[in-house]
Amino acid sequence: MPRLRRLSGDEVIAILAGFGFEMHSQRGTHVKLRRVTGGGSRQTLTVPRHRELDTGTLQAILRQASRFVPEDSLRAHFYTD
Repeated sequence: MPRLRRLSGDEVIAILAGFGFEMHSQRGTHVKLRRVTGGGSRQTLTVPRHRELDTGTLQAILRQASRFVPEDSLRAHFYTD
């Protein structure tokens, strides 16, 4: 069974940037990432910029991101084989 990788906030931001998300704003250690679709709708995710994200936080980010990006595409970045 694949295991969830231990990722930092900056690594998650880089992964999501590969799917078209851009840094919109930052307040403290939390960054809002935004992607605007062709239809004009805004897709927003919040990622804490911590050295190492807790597994629950990482799972929550993955669950939220899978609303906008196919989960199969995300799994390769978030899980080890």
